[in-house]
Amino acid sequence: MALSRLDQLYRQVILDHSSYPHHHGTLEQATDQIVLNNPTCGDVIQLQLILEEDRINDIRFSGTGCAISTASASMMTEAVMGCTTQEALALVDQFSLLVQGKEDDNVEALGDAAILSGVSKFPARIRCATLAWKGLEKALSEARKEQDNE
Repeated sequence: MALSRLDQLYRQVILDHSSYPHHHGTLEQATDQIVLNNPTCGDVIQLQLILEEDRINDIRFSGTGCAISTASASMMTEAVMGCTTQEALALVDQFSLLVQGKEDDNVEALGDAAILSGVSKFPARIRCATLAWKGLEKALSEARKEQDNE
C-alpha cells in the first residue's frame, strides 16, 4: 500500500516536529506551569508559560513522549505563541474537534497541527495528540482562576 505524496509530506512534518521540536526546553521566569502524563503510553509533558496581560508571550515544553505527542506539543506551541488566553482556548477546542474527526472549515489557524486530523482514525493515539493541548487548557484555566481571585 503506497503512501500518497500528501501523506508522505504530512508524515515528514510530524517527524520533523518530533525530531526537532519547536519551543522545547524550560523557561526560567515561567508565570504558569503544569505537568501532565498519559499513563496509557508513558508520555509526560511539562508545559511552561509566560502570560502577560492575558497574552502568551512565551511557551516551552519538556518531557518525554512518543512522536505524536512530541510533534503535537511542538505544533501547539507554534500555534498559540502570541495568542490571548481566549484565542488559545479556542484553538484548543478546535484541535480537540479535529482529532475526533469533527473538523470545521477553518483549520488554518492551527498551523501545522491541522495535519494531525488523521489521528482520528487511531483512537488510542488521540490521547497522545491532545496531551499538550489539554495541558495548555488546564494551565490557562488555572491562571484565569488565580487572576479572578486577586
